Amino acid sequence: MRFAHKDGELLKFEPMAPPPVQVAREPRSKRIRGGFVLEAAAVWGLYQLYRWARNAVAGSASDAFRNAKQVIDWEERLRIYHERTLQEWFLPYRWFIGVWNVWYGTAHFVGPVVTLVALYHFDPRRYVRWRNTFLWMLALGLVGFWLYPLMPPRLLPSSFGFIDTRLTYFTVGKPVPHSQEGGNLFAAMPSLHIAWSTWAVFALWPLVRPWWGRLLLVSYPVLILFATVVTANHYFLDAVGGWGALALGYAFARWRDWWPLPRPRAERTPRSAGAPETFGTA
Repeated sequence: MRFAHKDGELLKFEPMAPPPVQVAREPRSKRIRGGFVLEAAAVWGLYQLYRWARNAVAGSASDAFRNAKQVIDWEERLRIYHERTLQEWFLPYRWFIGVWNVWYGTAHFVGPVVTLVALYHFDPRRYVRWRNTFLWMLALGLVGFWLYPLMPPRLLPSSFGFIDTRLTYFTVGKPVPHSQEGGNLFAAMPSLHIAWSTWAVFALWPLVRPWWGRLLLVSYPVLILFATVVTANHYFLDAVGGWGALALGYAFARWRDWWPLPRPRAERTPRSAGAPETFGTA
């Protein structure tokens, strides 16, 4: 309560209500018995829709080859075109290449599943934002695959010096010649391998407390990047594209923080005195 004097008269002022703040929302499926199954089915369905769309936007081999030469030219100017050299160092060690073939084909999919399940059960208020970030990355990836089809190093002519390690080294499943491969072979820019693995680090960081756990968490995208390069599936610049997709996906996922639209009443609760701000914790 505040008081003031005016011409000898005591005036009384009612305290002003504090400005509304955004309160992080739990997923709606938390309000339903068995909601986790519905949540998982929804995310899985959207991912299957992404897979179908990724194949539908496949570009031509000529465009993909032209863009590959452009990426190599950019990397040479930046002095980071070392993918072939890195692969050549490890090709003599067949068991080593086999390990990274398996890592490339499995860790990419395990990481998002573990991340989403952990957030849903242990940090549901942050789950919403990071789930939406993941879905936005899928959409942004489709835009990149459509506008910029890119031939990965393993599909380049032999004159470029790359080896498709899936054909000559141990890998998951039966090796398939390039002419018989299905799906979008030119979905390389942005690298969602890098986008998803880096996304997992940011999403899980508050949940991982031990220093060694955080060290392992940070090593995840580093190992993914190494796997994508040593197996000739990506260029270094594909990783930059993946980080760009992650940044944009996160920005889109938190649009309710800055877009001037009315919010539901449940999200407009007053902040008690001295309470910390809660922005960015969806």
